[in-house]
Amino acid sequence: MQNVFLEIKYGVTAMHRVGSAGNNGNSNRLRKEKKLRYVLRDTDDTKHCAGINCLAVLKSSVSDGCNYLFSGSRDGTLKRWALDEDAATCSATFESHVDWVNDTVIAGDTTLVSCSSDTTLKTWNCFSDGTCTSTLRQHSDYVTCLAAAEKNTNVVASGGLGGEVFVWDIEAAVTPLSKSSDVMEDDCSNGINGSANSLSISSLRTISSSNSIAAHTTQCHGYVPIAAKGHKESVYALAMNDSGSLLVSGGTEKVVRVWDPRTGSKTMKLRGHTDNIRALLLDSTGRYCLSGSSDSMIRLWDLGQQRCVHSYAVHTDSVWALASTPTFSHVYSGGRDLSLYLSDLTTRESLLLCTKEHPILQLALHDDSIWVATTDSSVDRWPAEGRNPQKVFQRGGSFLAGNLSFSRARVSLEGSAPTPVYKEPIFTIPGTPAIVQHEILNNKRHVLTKDSAGSVKLWEITRGVVIEDYGQVSFDEKKEQLFEMVSIPAWFTVDTRLGSLSVHLDTPQCFYAEMYSADLNIIGKPEDDKLNLARETFKGLLAHWMTKRRQRLGSQASVNGNVLSGKDINSRSIANSRIEVDGNAENDSMVYPSFEFSTVSPPSIITEGSQGGPWRKKITELDGTEDEKDFPGWVLDCVLCNKLPSRDNTNFYLHPCEGSAVQILTQGKLSAPRILRIHKVVNYVIEKLEKPSDNANSDGTFSPGLGGRLQHSAVGDGSFRSGLKPWQKPRPSIEILCNNQVLSPDMSLATVRAYVILLTSGSRLVSLYWRIVINVSISTDAIVNFWFGHPCFCNTSGKKRL
Repeated sequence: MQNVFLEIKYGVTAMHRVGSAGNNGNSNRLRKEKKLRYVLRDTDDTKHCAGINCLAVLKSSVSDGCNYLFSGSRDGTLKRWALDEDAATCSATFESHVDWVNDTVIAGDTTLVSCSSDTTLKTWNCFSDGTCTSTLRQHSDYVTCLAAAEKNTNVVASGGLGGEVFVWDIEAAVTPLSKSSDVMEDDCSNGINGSANSLSISSLRTISSSNSIAAHTTQCHGYVPIAAKGHKESVYALAMNDSGSLLVSGGTEKVVRVWDPRTGSKTMKLRGHTDNIRALLLDSTGRYCLSGSSDSMIRLWDLGQQRCVHSYAVHTDSVWALASTPTFSHVYSGGRDLSLYLSDLTTRESLLLCTKEHPILQLALHDDSIWVATTDSSVDRWPAEGRNPQKVFQRGGSFLAGNLSFSRARVSLEGSAPTPVYKEPIFTIPGTPAIVQHEILNNKRHVLTKDSAGSVKLWEITRGVVIEDYGQVSFDEKKEQLFEMVSIPAWFTVDTRLGSLSVHLDTPQCFYAEMYSADLNIIGKPEDDKLNLARETFKGLLAHWMTKRRQRLGSQASVNGNVLSGKDINSRSIANSRIEVDGNAENDSMVYPSFEFSTVSPPSIITEGSQGGPWRKKITELDGTEDEKDFPGWVLDCVLCNKLPSRDNTNFYLHPCEGSAVQILTQGKLSAPRILRIHKVVNYVIEKLEKPSDNANSDGTFSPGLGGRLQHSAVGDGSFRSGLKPWQKPRPSIEILCNNQVLSPDMSLATVRAYVILLTSGSRLVSLYWRIVINVSISTDAIVNFWFGHPCFCNTSGKKRL
């Protein structure tokens, strides 16, 4: 038996980023590439999957017509619910926002206005299928609240964390004026959703000079909202009277500001709260104002007298939601203490209507009932006797609200907390539990999640489906059970901000990961073909878009008499771009089973192009007209042209180690993909033992090294093919060691580095030792004659140790 020890040292080739600062020939590309992410759902689209931030009720103007409830969620969508006596049916999903929907109001009879943490307002037709009609971009930070004038149907106010308050004429904002030029139209486009009616900005007027958003300086439609200037900090609450002649705002400055929305001028400032103001109401005339604060107090203000006339110590924690009866005689309040109270504003008599399991975020009074939204994804309808609230007080259990914040808390501590009037809601619109915990597994295709109900699931993100539902088990134990000792580059990131899995892809990082077709169980493709996980995922996500695009281009070609290439375009020419064509992958649009996304619960894409801001759409709603104005250029390069950024290889040197009598002439640097398996390196060693001069250059390098023929060579039986007589052929058994650990032939070079080199020595540049054990069944003389007569094992004195 003869042992041979071989050494490898690692290095990494340089990576060039597409559109880098030094790429002068590609200066027209943005230096900071746009990202793409997709949001996954494992159920149908008729339920929210995160907390409900806002509610709005639309009553039918016809006696026998249908009433509707609109809900806006932290999952980034709004839904329209058709209401019956004891049921609610989702009749439309409004999807365009790319972050939390924070508030929504109804302007007039048919216009729904929403605001979001994506810094935009959006308008929708209440009775449409969910298509956004316009996107209004004026705020510099999260837009947190809206207010509408009930009788002045076009007036809507918006406030946000940037300390800005704007008053919009919705009709003027969404109606495009005559275009001054086509160039201006293109430059002012607001993105994919409703771009024909989008609003851009001409001259931004902020609330205070300390909040400059000079980036928004152009406007294609000529409309500019009125800016109410004065807030220096975040705005959390707005309210407006019916005629739109009075606007109140509050936030982290702990004061209620009163404005004339027609001019944006301040009329007064009301002090009294000791913490953030989170909810505001105005009566129809604009004389009285109710405010709810994080100091747990509700205050009633007489705006004519400019003072607080009553304080109500009802809650034991922050007040986040208020709703009043039509006559403004009673107020419903909810907040962080999970409780819903009804208070008589005149007598100060209060009672506890119900308690929830989650903090209350929004209330909407609907005849004799009230809708309650919480941080849970469900919405409950409770009895409220909105037309005659005194009926509820007749049940008993009321108490007199104090006027100091500690009085209610003291009563609670003394054990005399009130008893809820109602135990159960009339009915509930159910949601699905939000994902609250996640872990990306080592194979970089599966993500383990846990939702708010405690259910643990395993997702395959390259198909967007749940492949295993483990139920309510230990998340950490399941994560340990699913551990695999494999190393694949991190090519995506995940977050659960929207209550579901959002997978983020960014260039060039997303193109780092490759797998062999055999590992993906792809039938009909050579097992050694490499597939780039990001490219295949993009092909799956955009399969519907590609189909629509071909149909559109085909119809155009038939009209114009042109013939399209079977490769379907390279309509985009990028001069001098640092992009290389991946010659190992076919330039086709075939979607393999491992990358087919569901059309029943299709994921939604969130991205942006060269114009406008981010947009969101289901992959099945893409119509094929989207181009570089809508998609990042690098995504189109990948899908349409099969062009990927250059990827890093593992560079190493292969030499006999000290004490070995065998020398293989591989003094030069070798390069191989990170996914190359150890058994491929074994084949390479065997080939060099057979034919030591193959592929050798004058400088000792081998071209193409492990990246060429050996990547596609099959694993043989290990026998030599050097023309020896049958009785002379030994059968080598090759063992490869690193840090005295025998490596499995199925290990990749990346796995060796991650779990053998780095974990045992803490260094990236560590020697690997290769032991080739030759098992022979012939005499010792034959071994000596074969091995030491072979040219591979001559001139060992000249070896280098690297």
